[in-house]
Amino acid sequence: MTVGFPNSGAYMEKRFAGPRAVTIQGLNAGTLDVTLNTWGHEVGIKGEKLQVYTEDKLSKVKWTPAKGSGPPLTWYKTYFNAPEGDSPVALRLTTMGKGVAWVNGQSIGRYWVNYLSPLGQPSQSEYHIPRSFLKPGKNLLVLFEETGGNPDGIEVLLVNRDTICSFISEDHPPSVKSWERNGDQIQAAVEDVKTGAHLSCPDGKKIKLVEFASFGDPFGSCGNYVEGKCTSPNSKKVVEENCLGKNSCSIPLERETFGGKSDDRCPDITKVLAVQVRCGRDKSV
Repeated sequence: MTVGFPNSGAYMEKRFAGPRAVTIQGLNAGTLDVTLNTWGHEVGIKGEKLQVYTEDKLSKVKWTPAKGSGPPLTWYKTYFNAPEGDSPVALRLTTMGKGVAWVNGQSIGRYWVNYLSPLGQPSQSEYHIPRSFLKPGKNLLVLFEETGGNPDGIEVLLVNRDTICSFISEDHPPSVKSWERNGDQIQAAVEDVKTGAHLSCPDGKKIKLVEFASFGDPFGSCGNYVEGKCTSPNSKKVVEENCLGKNSCSIPLERETFGGKSDDRCPDITKVLAVQVRCGRDKSV
């Protein structure tokens, strides 16, 4: 009865959970009030104690086919094949509510998809599955759903790491790697300590394409950047010259780099640099 309730915070002694009153009706002697009887409680979930999320313990309980949205406090299980390749794997739980997930007996943590932000969106709906948890085929996925959800909408997907982004403004401090400790003093580790955008492709790949670049007042998030009204016309050219064909690159956040006063449409604003690039491997001949 108390699964998912807060277990910390102020005024815990004033929070109530579980049944307030219990009566038995339909007796020959009338209604029997057992509210004040001696009650006990059990901590934990029976399925968790039986370890029904593991392959060798599944048979300890009877499973029935799931049909669409289910009630709260329900266990679900299914099997899936591991996606090919070495890209990261994630579990998309958009149609579920709140609970815990296991893959091949290993917990991948709690999920809480039906807790929405002020924008009406969950803070997270995709959950990482370590490749080390997976087999080529017949991977066991078990969920304990606390508030009710529809398992038909669960997806196993690959995470694209070939698109990388940077979003930085003139107000950002330089990278912490620009400094080092010398005894009890902090000193610069590089000759020129300046703020800049730093991009690095994974797995030895190289930057093949600059998909977006704007120095001025861009806004948005990675994959959805939008130019503002003050974008420097040299933005993409500067990023391409610094980054194309490299595994990693840095773009200094300097107005002179992007054309200086001659190309500055909005000299009085704090400048922002937004960059989105795509990584890839060199094609073999």
